[in-house]
Amino acid sequence: MKYPYLENKKILIGVSSGIAIYKVIDLVSRLRKMNVDLKIIMTENAKNWISDQIFSAVGNCDVYYSTFDVKGGWIPHTQLSNWADIFIVAPATANIIAKLACGIGDDLLTSTAIAFAKNSKLIVPTMNVRMYENIALQRNLKTLETDGWMIVEPEVGHLADGESGKGRYPDNEKIIEYAEYLLCKKDFHNKKVLISAGPTIEKIDPVRFISNRSSGKMGYELSREFACRGAEVTLVSGPVNLPPPSLVKKIISVESAIDMEKAIATHSENSDIIIMTAAVSDFRIKNYSTQKIKKDNIPTLVLEKNPDILKELGKKKSKNQILIGFAAETQNHKENAIKKLKEKNLDMIIVNDVSRKDIGFESDENEIIVYSDGEEYRLEKNNKRIIAAGIVDYIYNKFF
Repeated sequence: MKYPYLENKKILIGVSSGIAIYKVIDLVSRLRKMNVDLKIIMTENAKNWISDQIFSAVGNCDVYYSTFDVKGGWIPHTQLSNWADIFIVAPATANIIAKLACGIGDDLLTSTAIAFAKNSKLIVPTMNVRMYENIALQRNLKTLETDGWMIVEPEVGHLADGESGKGRYPDNEKIIEYAEYLLCKKDFHNKKVLISAGPTIEKIDPVRFISNRSSGKMGYELSREFACRGAEVTLVSGPVNLPPPSLVKKIISVESAIDMEKAIATHSENSDIIIMTAAVSDFRIKNYSTQKIKKDNIPTLVLEKNPDILKELGKKKSKNQILIGFAAETQNHKENAIKKLKEKNLDMIIVNDVSRKDIGFESDENEIIVYSDGEEYRLEKNNKRIIAAGIVDYIYNKFF
Protein backbone atom coordinates (compact mmCIF):
# COMPACT_ATOMS: atom_id res chain seq x y z
CA MET A 1 0.00 0.00 0.00
CA LYS A 2 1.00 3.61 -0.60
CA TYR A 3 1.05 6.25 2.15
CA PRO A 4 1.90 9.51 0.36
CA TYR A 5 1.46 11.74 3.42
CA LEU A 6 4.19 9.89 5.35
CA GLU A 7 6.91 10.05 2.72
CA ASN A 8 9.99 12.03 3.82
CA LYS A 9 8.48 12.69 7.26
CA LYS A 10 10.36 12.42 10.54
CA ILE A 11 8.89 9.79 12.84
CA LEU A 12 9.94 9.14 16.43
CA ILE A 13 8.98 5.74 17.87
CA GLY A 14 8.90 5.17 21.61
CA VAL A 15 9.26 1.47 22.46
CA SER A 16 8.25 0.28 25.92
CA SER A 17 8.54 -3.21 27.40
CA GLY A 18 6.33 -6.12 26.37
CA ILE A 19 6.24 -9.32 24.34
CA ALA A 20 4.70 -7.46 21.38
CA ILE A 21 7.95 -5.54 20.95
CA TYR A 22 9.07 -7.90 18.19
CA LYS A 23 6.17 -6.67 16.03
CA VAL A 24 7.51 -3.13 16.20
CA ILE A 25 10.53 -4.31 14.19
CA ASP A 26 8.14 -4.93 11.28
CA LEU A 27 6.61 -1.45 11.79
CA VAL A 28 10.07 0.11 11.64
CA SER A 29 10.92 -1.90 8.51
CA ARG A 30 7.73 -0.80 6.72
CA LEU A 31 8.22 2.85 7.60
CA ARG A 32 11.83 2.75 6.45
CA LYS A 33 10.71 1.51 3.00
CA MET A 34 8.53 4.65 2.70
CA ASN A 35 11.58 6.95 2.85
CA VAL A 36 10.65 7.93 6.40
CA ASP A 37 13.39 9.39 8.60
CA LEU A 38 13.31 7.46 11.89
CA LYS A 39 14.63 7.79 15.41
CA ILE A 40 13.79 5.36 18.22
CA ILE A 41 13.60 5.63 22.00
CA MET A 42 13.68 2.44 24.06
CA THR A 43 12.94 2.15 27.76
CA GLU A 44 15.48 0.29 29.88
CA ASN A 45 13.02 -2.60 30.32
CA ALA A 46 12.44 -2.78 26.55
CA LYS A 47 16.14 -3.56 26.14
CA ASN A 48 15.59 -6.71 28.23
CA TRP A 49 13.39 -8.05 25.43
CA ILE A 50 15.38 -7.08 22.37
CA SER A 51 18.68 -5.43 21.46
CA ASP A 52 18.71 -1.78 20.44
CA GLN A 53 21.12 -2.80 17.65
CA ILE A 54 18.29 -4.65 15.88
CA PHE A 55 16.16 -1.51 15.76
CA SER A 56 19.17 0.52 14.65
CA ALA A 57 19.95 -1.90 11.81
CA VAL A 58 16.36 -2.34 10.58
CA GLY A 59 15.54 1.37 10.78
CA ASN A 60 19.00 2.60 9.74
CA CYS A 61 18.64 5.09 12.57
CA ASP A 62 19.86 6.16 15.99
CA VAL A 63 18.35 4.49 19.04
CA TYR A 64 18.17 6.40 22.34
CA TYR A 65 17.40 5.05 25.81
CA SER A 66 18.89 7.39 28.39
CA THR A 67 18.05 10.98 29.28
CA PHE A 68 21.82 11.47 29.37
CA ASP A 69 22.36 9.72 26.02
CA VAL A 70 23.73 12.82 24.27
CA LYS A 71 24.46 12.42 20.57
CA GLY A 72 25.94 15.36 18.68
CA GLY A 73 25.45 17.73 21.59
CA TRP A 74 21.69 17.18 21.76
CA ILE A 75 19.58 17.48 24.89
CA PRO A 76 17.67 14.32 23.97
CA HIS A 77 14.15 14.80 25.31
CA THR A 78 13.66 18.35 24.00
CA GLN A 79 15.50 18.04 20.74
CA LEU A 80 13.99 14.68 19.81
CA SER A 81 10.53 16.15 20.44
CA ASN A 82 11.38 19.18 18.28
CA TRP A 83 12.82 16.99 15.51
CA ALA A 84 9.84 14.68 14.99
CA ASP A 85 6.76 15.31 12.84
CA ILE A 86 4.95 12.49 14.61
CA PHE A 87 5.50 10.49 17.82
CA ILE A 88 4.34 6.86 18.05
CA VAL A 89 4.48 4.92 21.32
CA ALA A 90 4.29 1.20 20.52
CA PRO A 91 3.83 -1.05 22.32
CA ALA A 92 2.50 1.01 25.21
CA THR A 93 2.36 -0.81 28.54
CA ALA A 94 -0.07 0.00 31.36
CA ASN A 95 2.87 1.54 33.22
CA ILE A 96 3.84 3.92 30.39
CA ILE A 97 0.18 4.85 29.83
CA ALA A 98 -0.23 5.71 33.53
CA LYS A 99 2.92 7.85 33.54
CA LEU A 100 1.89 9.78 30.43
CA ALA A 101 -1.64 10.33 31.78
CA CYS A 102 -0.19 11.76 35.00
CA GLY A 103 2.51 13.83 33.30
CA ILE A 104 5.37 11.87 34.86
CA GLY A 105 8.67 12.18 33.00
CA ASP A 106 11.11 9.87 34.73
CA ASP A 107 12.90 8.45 31.69
CA LEU A 108 13.72 9.52 28.14
CA LEU A 109 10.50 8.19 26.58
CA THR A 110 8.12 9.87 29.04
CA SER A 111 10.16 13.10 29.21
CA THR A 112 10.15 13.34 25.41
CA ALA A 113 6.40 12.70 25.32
CA ILE A 114 5.82 15.58 27.75
CA ALA A 115 8.03 17.86 25.65
CA PHE A 116 6.29 16.87 22.37
CA ALA A 117 3.97 19.82 21.68
CA LYS A 118 2.52 18.80 18.29
CA ASN A 119 -0.94 17.25 17.84
CA SER A 120 0.48 14.26 15.99
CA LYS A 121 1.00 11.67 18.70
CA LEU A 122 -0.15 8.08 18.57
CA ILE A 123 -0.22 5.41 21.26
CA VAL A 124 -0.70 1.65 20.87
CA PRO A 125 -1.84 -0.03 24.13
CA THR A 126 -0.85 -3.70 24.28
CA MET A 127 -1.34 -5.93 27.32
CA ASN A 128 -3.33 -8.71 29.01
CA VAL A 129 -7.10 -8.38 28.62
CA ARG A 130 -7.76 -7.93 32.35
CA MET A 131 -5.13 -5.20 32.52
CA TYR A 132 -6.66 -3.48 29.51
CA GLU A 133 -10.16 -3.62 30.99
CA ASN A 134 -8.97 -2.29 34.36
CA ILE A 135 -10.88 0.86 35.39
CA ALA A 136 -7.70 2.84 36.08
CA LEU A 137 -6.21 1.92 32.70
CA GLN A 138 -9.37 2.96 30.86
CA ARG A 139 -9.44 6.22 32.83
CA ASN A 140 -5.84 6.89 31.85
CA LEU A 141 -6.59 6.24 28.18
CA LYS A 142 -9.47 8.72 28.29
CA THR A 143 -7.10 11.27 29.84
CA LEU A 144 -4.59 10.71 27.05
CA GLU A 145 -7.31 11.09 24.44
CA THR A 146 -8.36 14.39 26.05
CA ASP A 147 -4.70 15.44 26.02
CA GLY A 148 -4.52 14.96 22.24
CA TRP A 149 -3.21 11.40 21.90
CA MET A 150 -4.76 9.28 19.16
CA ILE A 151 -5.29 5.76 20.47
CA VAL A 152 -4.97 2.70 18.23
CA GLU A 153 -7.16 0.21 20.04
CA PRO A 154 -5.77 -3.29 20.53
CA GLU A 155 -7.32 -6.24 18.76
CA VAL A 156 -9.25 -9.14 20.24
CA GLY A 157 -7.43 -12.44 20.00
CA HIS A 158 -5.04 -14.94 21.53
CA LEU A 159 -2.62 -13.29 23.96
CA ALA A 160 0.92 -14.27 24.98
CA ASP A 161 -0.14 -15.54 28.42
CA GLY A 162 -2.58 -18.03 26.89
CA GLU A 163 -5.71 -15.96 27.53
CA SER A 164 -7.95 -14.56 24.83
CA GLY A 165 -9.51 -11.12 24.71
CA LYS A 166 -8.83 -7.49 23.87
CA GLY A 167 -5.21 -6.45 24.29
CA ARG A 168 -3.44 -7.89 21.24
CA TYR A 169 -1.04 -5.67 19.27
CA PRO A 170 -2.91 -4.45 16.15
CA ASP A 171 -1.83 -4.93 12.56
CA ASN A 172 0.97 -2.54 11.60
CA GLU A 173 -0.98 -1.40 8.52
CA LYS A 174 -3.59 -0.01 10.91
CA ILE A 175 -0.96 1.86 12.90
CA ILE A 176 0.47 3.34 9.70
CA GLU A 177 -2.99 4.42 8.49
CA TYR A 178 -3.61 6.17 11.81
CA ALA A 179 -0.19 7.83 11.62
CA GLU A 180 -0.96 9.13 8.14
CA TYR A 181 -4.30 10.47 9.36
CA LEU A 182 -2.51 12.66 11.91
CA LEU A 183 -0.47 14.36 9.17
CA CYS A 184 -3.25 14.71 6.60
CA LYS A 185 -5.12 17.97 5.97
CA LYS A 186 -8.76 17.74 7.09
CA ASP A 187 -10.41 19.58 4.18
CA PHE A 188 -13.41 17.20 4.20
CA HIS A 189 -14.13 17.46 7.91
CA ASN A 190 -17.88 17.12 8.65
CA LYS A 191 -18.57 15.88 5.12
CA LYS A 192 -20.44 12.60 4.68
CA VAL A 193 -19.18 10.52 1.78
CA LEU A 194 -20.86 7.38 0.43
CA ILE A 195 -18.72 5.13 -1.77
CA SER A 196 -19.56 1.86 -3.50
CA ALA A 197 -16.77 -0.54 -4.46
CA GLY A 198 -16.03 -3.93 -5.92
CA PRO A 199 -18.16 -6.24 -8.05
CA THR A 200 -21.59 -7.66 -7.41
CA ILE A 201 -22.40 -11.34 -7.91
CA GLU A 202 -25.62 -12.85 -9.27
CA LYS A 203 -26.20 -16.42 -8.22
CA ILE A 204 -27.03 -19.15 -10.74
CA ASP A 205 -27.35 -21.83 -8.07
CA PRO A 206 -25.91 -22.28 -4.54
CA VAL A 207 -22.44 -22.87 -6.03
CA ARG A 208 -22.15 -20.79 -9.23
CA PHE A 209 -22.63 -17.13 -10.05
CA ILE A 210 -21.93 -14.51 -12.69
CA SER A 211 -19.81 -11.49 -11.85
CA ASN A 212 -16.98 -9.34 -13.22
CA ARG A 213 -13.27 -8.65 -12.67
CA SER A 214 -13.56 -5.60 -10.42
CA SER A 215 -11.15 -5.88 -7.47
CA GLY A 216 -12.60 -2.94 -5.52
CA LYS A 217 -9.14 -1.35 -5.14
CA MET A 218 -10.08 2.05 -6.58
CA GLY A 219 -13.10 2.39 -4.31
CA TYR A 220 -11.14 1.28 -1.26
CA GLU A 221 -8.35 3.76 -1.99
CA LEU A 222 -10.89 6.57 -2.39
CA SER A 223 -12.41 5.54 0.95
CA ARG A 224 -8.99 5.66 2.62
CA GLU A 225 -8.21 9.06 1.11
CA PHE A 226 -11.52 10.67 2.11
CA ALA A 227 -11.31 9.21 5.64
CA CYS A 228 -7.72 10.38 6.00
CA ARG A 229 -8.88 13.89 5.08
CA GLY A 230 -11.54 13.98 7.75
CA ALA A 231 -14.68 12.76 5.98
CA GLU A 232 -17.23 10.44 7.57
CA VAL A 233 -17.12 7.61 5.04
CA THR A 234 -19.65 4.85 4.45
CA LEU A 235 -18.28 2.12 2.18
CA VAL A 236 -20.71 -0.27 0.49
CA SER A 237 -18.59 -3.13 -0.79
CA GLY A 238 -19.23 -6.12 -2.98
CA PRO A 239 -17.18 -9.30 -2.42
CA VAL A 240 -13.48 -8.37 -2.48
CA ASN A 241 -10.21 -9.73 -1.15
CA LEU A 242 -8.96 -6.52 0.46
CA PRO A 243 -8.26 -5.47 4.06
CA PRO A 244 -10.86 -2.98 5.32
CA PRO A 245 -9.62 0.63 5.53
CA SER A 246 -8.94 1.18 9.25
CA LEU A 247 -10.27 4.74 9.34
CA VAL A 248 -13.57 3.88 7.65
CA LYS A 249 -15.95 3.17 10.51
CA LYS A 250 -18.97 2.00 8.50
CA ILE A 251 -18.43 -0.78 5.95
CA ILE A 252 -21.47 -2.58 4.56
CA SER A 253 -20.84 -5.87 2.75
CA VAL A 254 -23.22 -6.88 -0.01
CA GLU A 255 -23.36 -9.52 -2.73
CA SER A 256 -25.97 -8.80 -5.38
CA ALA A 257 -26.98 -5.64 -7.22
CA ILE A 258 -30.30 -5.68 -5.32
CA ASP A 259 -28.37 -5.82 -2.01
CA MET A 260 -26.24 -2.89 -3.11
CA GLU A 261 -29.27 -0.89 -4.25
CA LYS A 262 -30.86 -1.27 -0.80
CA ALA A 263 -27.68 -0.33 1.06
CA ILE A 264 -27.05 2.72 -1.13
CA ALA A 265 -30.67 3.87 -0.82
CA THR A 266 -30.45 3.66 2.98
CA HIS A 267 -27.44 5.97 3.20
CA SER A 268 -27.68 8.20 0.12
CA GLU A 269 -30.13 10.81 1.36
CA ASN A 270 -27.83 12.15 4.11
CA SER A 271 -24.61 12.00 2.06
CA ASP A 272 -22.86 15.12 0.78
CA ILE A 273 -20.87 13.19 -1.82
CA ILE A 274 -21.77 9.89 -3.49
CA ILE A 275 -19.18 8.05 -5.58
CA MET A 276 -20.21 4.88 -7.40
CA THR A 277 -17.02 3.00 -8.24
CA ALA A 278 -18.67 -0.43 -7.98
CA ALA A 279 -18.97 -2.54 -11.11
CA VAL A 280 -22.62 -3.46 -10.64
CA SER A 281 -23.90 -6.42 -12.66
CA ASP A 282 -26.27 -5.27 -15.39
CA PHE A 283 -28.24 -8.54 -15.27
CA ARG A 284 -29.32 -11.13 -12.73
CA ILE A 285 -30.52 -14.71 -13.11
CA LYS A 286 -34.29 -14.91 -13.40
CA ASN A 287 -34.45 -18.69 -13.08
CA TYR A 288 -32.19 -19.19 -10.03
CA SER A 289 -31.90 -22.84 -9.04
CA THR A 290 -32.15 -23.61 -5.31
CA GLN A 291 -30.28 -26.86 -5.96
CA LYS A 292 -26.88 -27.29 -7.57
CA ILE A 293 -27.28 -27.77 -11.31
CA LYS A 294 -25.72 -31.06 -12.38
CA LYS A 295 -23.19 -30.88 -15.19
CA ASP A 296 -25.13 -33.32 -17.36
CA ASN A 297 -28.08 -30.89 -17.36
CA ILE A 298 -27.00 -27.95 -19.47
CA PRO A 299 -29.18 -25.06 -18.29
CA THR A 300 -30.58 -22.19 -20.26
CA LEU A 301 -29.99 -19.10 -18.17
CA VAL A 302 -32.73 -16.50 -18.34
CA LEU A 303 -31.48 -13.01 -17.49
CA GLU A 304 -33.37 -9.95 -16.33
CA LYS A 305 -32.17 -6.40 -15.90
CA ASN A 306 -30.84 -5.18 -12.59
CA PRO A 307 -31.82 -1.73 -11.36
CA ASP A 308 -29.65 1.15 -12.58
CA ILE A 309 -28.52 2.40 -9.17
CA LEU A 310 -26.61 5.39 -10.50
CA LYS A 311 -29.51 6.56 -12.67
CA GLU A 312 -31.92 6.35 -9.72
CA LEU A 313 -29.50 8.36 -7.58
CA GLY A 314 -29.39 10.98 -10.33
CA LYS A 315 -33.17 11.29 -10.29
CA LYS A 316 -33.29 11.77 -6.51
CA LYS A 317 -30.15 13.90 -6.15
CA SER A 318 -30.62 16.94 -3.93
CA LYS A 319 -29.42 20.41 -4.91
CA ASN A 320 -26.34 20.39 -2.69
CA GLN A 321 -25.43 16.75 -3.25
CA ILE A 322 -22.46 15.79 -5.45
CA LEU A 323 -22.96 12.61 -7.49
CA ILE A 324 -19.98 10.99 -9.22
CA GLY A 325 -19.94 7.94 -11.44
CA PHE A 326 -17.24 5.72 -12.90
CA ALA A 327 -17.23 4.43 -16.47
CA ALA A 328 -15.19 1.36 -17.35
CA GLU A 329 -14.81 1.66 -21.13
CA THR A 330 -12.99 -0.16 -23.90
CA GLN A 331 -13.71 2.28 -26.75
CA ASN A 332 -15.25 5.70 -27.52
CA HIS A 333 -14.31 6.79 -24.01
CA LYS A 334 -15.22 10.46 -24.18
CA GLU A 335 -18.43 9.98 -26.14
CA ASN A 336 -19.71 7.23 -23.83
CA ALA A 337 -18.68 9.08 -20.69
CA ILE A 338 -20.36 12.36 -21.59
CA LYS A 339 -23.52 10.51 -22.60
CA LYS A 340 -23.59 8.75 -19.22
CA LEU A 341 -22.85 12.04 -17.43
CA LYS A 342 -25.90 13.71 -18.97
CA GLU A 343 -28.33 10.77 -18.94
CA LYS A 344 -27.73 9.99 -15.28
CA ASN A 345 -27.61 13.59 -14.04
CA LEU A 346 -24.07 13.31 -12.69
CA ASP A 347 -21.87 16.15 -11.52
CA MET A 348 -18.74 14.33 -12.61
CA ILE A 349 -17.72 11.10 -14.31
CA ILE A 350 -14.40 9.28 -14.15
CA VAL A 351 -13.32 7.08 -17.06
CA ASN A 352 -10.74 4.35 -17.12
CA ASP A 353 -9.78 2.12 -20.05
CA VAL A 354 -10.37 -1.47 -18.96
CA SER A 355 -9.04 -2.85 -22.25
CA ARG A 356 -5.51 -2.10 -21.03
CA LYS A 357 -3.87 -4.87 -19.00
CA ASP A 358 -1.52 -2.52 -17.11
CA ILE A 359 -4.27 -0.49 -15.38
CA GLY A 360 -7.83 -0.81 -14.11
CA PHE A 361 -9.38 -4.09 -12.98
CA GLU A 362 -7.19 -6.08 -10.55
CA SER A 363 -4.21 -3.77 -11.07
CA ASP A 364 -2.61 -1.61 -8.35
CA GLU A 365 -2.32 1.19 -10.90
CA ASN A 366 -4.78 3.27 -12.86
CA GLU A 367 -5.01 6.11 -15.34
CA ILE A 368 -8.20 8.14 -15.52
CA ILE A 369 -9.92 11.04 -17.27
CA VAL A 370 -12.44 13.22 -15.44
CA TYR A 371 -15.30 14.94 -17.25
CA SER A 372 -17.37 17.64 -15.55
CA ASP A 373 -19.16 20.75 -16.87
CA GLY A 374 -17.27 20.68 -20.15
CA GLU A 375 -13.93 20.23 -18.39
CA GLU A 376 -11.55 17.38 -19.11
CA TYR A 377 -8.91 16.50 -16.52
CA ARG A 378 -6.42 13.65 -16.85
CA LEU A 379 -4.45 11.81 -14.18
CA GLU A 380 -1.60 9.86 -15.71
CA LYS A 381 -0.79 6.27 -14.78
CA ASN A 382 0.08 5.90 -11.10
CA ASN A 383 -0.62 3.86 -7.98
CA LYS A 384 -4.35 3.88 -7.21
CA ARG A 385 -3.80 5.66 -3.89
CA ILE A 386 -2.06 8.51 -5.74
CA ILE A 387 -4.89 8.53 -8.29
CA ALA A 388 -7.41 8.62 -5.42
CA ALA A 389 -5.63 11.62 -3.89
CA GLY A 390 -5.74 13.37 -7.26
CA ILE A 391 -9.47 12.70 -7.64
CA VAL A 392 -10.22 13.97 -4.13
CA ASP A 393 -8.11 17.09 -4.79
CA TYR A 394 -10.11 17.72 -7.97
CA ILE A 395 -13.42 17.29 -6.13
CA TYR A 396 -12.33 19.77 -3.45
CA ASN A 397 -11.11 22.37 -5.95
CA LYS A 398 -14.19 21.95 -8.16
CA PHE A 399 -17.00 21.89 -5.61
CA PHE A 400 -15.74 23.46 -2.36
